[in-house]
Amino acid sequence: MQYNVKIDAFEGPLDLLLHLINRLEIDIYDIPVAEITEQYLIYIHTMKELELDVASEFLVMAATLLAIKSKMLLPKHEEEQLDDGFDMEEGEEDPRDELVERLVEYKKYKEAAAELKTKEQERGLMFTKPPSDLSDYAKDVQPEKSDLNVSLYDVLGAFQKLMRRKKLQKPVTAKVARQEIPIEKRMDEILVQLQRSRVKTSFYDLFPSDEKEHLVVSFLAVLELMKRKQIELNQEHNFAEIFVSAREDQ
Repeated sequence: MQYNVKIDAFEGPLDLLLHLINRLEIDIYDIPVAEITEQYLIYIHTMKELELDVASEFLVMAATLLAIKSKMLLPKHEEEQLDDGFDMEEGEEDPRDELVERLVEYKKYKEAAAELKTKEQERGLMFTKPPSDLSDYAKDVQPEKSDLNVSLYDVLGAFQKLMRRKKLQKPVTAKVARQEIPIEKRMDEILVQLQRSRVKTSFYDLFPSDEKEHLVVSFLAVLELMKRKQIELNQEHNFAEIFVSAREDQ
């Protein structure tokens, strides 16, 4: 029973030639064609003996090597001979030049592909999250006056400090009572509080209750007022206390 196997040991004839050049430690700019052709043909014959499919491009390269070898073995004047039996007259084109040029170019792309493959593997070890759309909140930052503008991240940081201050990690009371507070109602309460105050109100003063539900609803109310541009938040410098005031045009 015949069993045919096809493998892609090399990506093409140039890849095989580079492999042979590296294995034999040959200078790519001074290829001993006779030796490299012999090694190349051994590989081709081995593939045939193993009943592996030999692509036509490998056979074309074998023919090219044999043609170059034939040109370099043509008899020359004795004074023009080199160690491998060939020398070039001044101005005469070396039949290896085109092959060397193709090999050098292929080597550049092969090394670049290997580097990109390494970067792909390194990048595959990283996991990222698509950026969140915070454009609605970004528009709410008020023009800078005498104080620094306050971003959404500053407000979140202030709320975290508030949570730590009230020590919400532990239950305040043993009895849990659910109290639903509409956000719209809490927004109205905050606006009234700010409008009655003649000075800027500390961000923490907007959270008088220790109940977690009340704190969360108050925080959402502040964010919604920021979004509607009904309040403005300022701080004197980075990481300083945040102050809240009602917009003058409200």
